[in-house]
Amino acid sequence: MAVPVAVVIVPLGILVIFSGFLVNFLQAILFVFVRPLSRSVYRKINKVIVELLWLELIWLIDWWAAIKVELHADSETFQLMGKEHALVISNHRGDIDWLVGWVLAQRSGCLGSTIAIMRKEAKFLPVIGWSMWLSDHVFLETKWVKDELTLKSAFQWLEDFPMPFWLALFVEGTRFTPPKLAAAQQYAASRGLPAPKNVLIPRTKGFVSAVSHMRSFVPAIYDCTVATPKNEPPPTLLRMFRGKTSVVKVQIRRHLMHELPEKEDGVAKWCRDIFDTKDVLLEKYFTDGTFSDLEHQKIGRPKKSLIVVICWSCLIVYGIVKLFQWFSLLSTWEGLAFSGALLVLVTIVMHILVNASESELSTPSQDPMSQALIQNCANFDNSL
Repeated sequence: MAVPVAVVIVPLGILVIFSGFLVNFLQAILFVFVRPLSRSVYRKINKVIVELLWLELIWLIDWWAAIKVELHADSETFQLMGKEHALVISNHRGDIDWLVGWVLAQRSGCLGSTIAIMRKEAKFLPVIGWSMWLSDHVFLETKWVKDELTLKSAFQWLEDFPMPFWLALFVEGTRFTPPKLAAAQQYAASRGLPAPKNVLIPRTKGFVSAVSHMRSFVPAIYDCTVATPKNEPPPTLLRMFRGKTSVVKVQIRRHLMHELPEKEDGVAKWCRDIFDTKDVLLEKYFTDGTFSDLEHQKIGRPKKSLIVVICWSCLIVYGIVKLFQWFSLLSTWEGLAFSGALLVLVTIVMHILVNASESELSTPSQDPMSQALIQNCANFDNSL
């Protein structure tokens, strides 16, 4: 049964924001006092702490909305997930692709050591963005002159990472939308390339840089393809808040890093070929419903996220009750005003987080915006 968003957004916001501020505070203390002494110790402790926050989002997808993530992978890949460093590349079709990745990372035991390459604006998002910034996520300006140095430095810092990590990269550089697909198709036609139907043309410079700098210590690339049923609306944060379930299918193919071409042009072509293969897979799925020829792996629904949310809820409710008792917040106009302002702040922060996750909604046209999209696609080799 669908739940009105307003009924969920405030209590969930209180849970995420209050617990998030506490987690951010602990992260900041460790960042200042532990990280300068031992980066390895900091990362090990931070992994445990940040998972206490990120597991709340796992609970949202697993227990509240009961979204089913179906994983297709061969048995060897499934056994190695979470036991080795990996560069994870994926298509980017929906608002919560990153959260689906977190679900798989949590099942593999490396949620707190999952790192993403993303736009710099993300690190300013309250609570979630701050936790990512304090967990070695890589933030880019989408200007290759600056980003090349940022990536090189980030890859070097990962070389001594003390536990298995996943470095996630959406190689398309943006979410899949009809206008962006039209731009990619026009670009492909102008260059004599295969016209994509279900993916965008990958921007390969970031991927090439990652492969070049991490060959020596990252053994594998996880090639992920994500899809949702064509006749169902894709999952979003708002739909999840309302308790609406859905199905997300994920295929993972493992490629050995040392098997990739040595030259940069070869690596870039390898990446584009991978996305051509994704396009064929997705077209087959949307046409006849057949998604993958790999084995369906059962990933279950662990109770850890449920236990974490219950513990956080009890702690926060106890703290709020004591706060109201100590300061008599409901017995004075000042207290009532403070309580109202707090609820408004929670609502605003949650609105910011939801908006940050939403896809761009537009339709194809021939206006200047459409032309800008085409130009952006034409320049994909000069950006991530």
